[in-house]
Amino acid sequence: MFNLDDYETVEERLIKYWKDHPDGQIHTEIIEVSASRFIVKASVFRTEADARPWTTGLAEETVQGRGVNATSALENCETSAIGRALANAGYATKGKRASREEMGKVAAKQVVQDTVQQVKAKMAETSQHYVPVVKEEDPWTMQVAPPVATMEQAVEMVQSVLGGTMPEESCSHGARVWKTGTSKAGKPWGMWKCNPPHGTSNYCDPIWYSIAADGSWKPRAE
Repeated sequence: MFNLDDYETVEERLIKYWKDHPDGQIHTEIIEVSASRFIVKASVFRTEADARPWTTGLAEETVQGRGVNATSALENCETSAIGRALANAGYATKGKRASREEMGKVAAKQVVQDTVQQVKAKMAETSQHYVPVVKEEDPWTMQVAPPVATMEQAVEMVQSVLGGTMPEESCSHGARVWKTGTSKAGKPWGMWKCNPPHGTSNYCDPIWYSIAADGSWKPRAE
């Protein structure tokens, strides 16, 4: 990894240049312009009387959606071109022809690339520990139930599928709850019991059932 402090800024190069050539000139020219990029050429002259440039430099900048290049890509391009032209004229640290501004862009891109690689590595690592989540049973899926012979079996089947409630057996408090038992005389009984909210004592009258001669549950006659 390079150290940005080892590179001169374009401003530092300009200070040296103007000190050595107070009558010099620097011209810039847009070589290419589009909606996505700029190419600029910079020409450095030793004196204003020179017919040909001493050195030249080219730079390219891409217009981006964020950062400085979202609004100032052309200005950055011109600065970079001047920096490269001055480097060609010898105004650059030995072995460090790029300006600090240019290397700052390289560093920023490297940070983005390193971040992307870290995210990809983390995704690959976590994928090894992925535990599939068991999909909950769809409550609207139709379930196949075995055939029943008696009402009691039908009630038991409904209780197992619907949690002990029967949609058509309801009251003002909602679905009733099916209850069964045996009387003191030994006769089985069943009823749809009102199930009001907790803390409510106003129960609706139960709907009673008894076992018919054929062994099925039948509503008890009033």
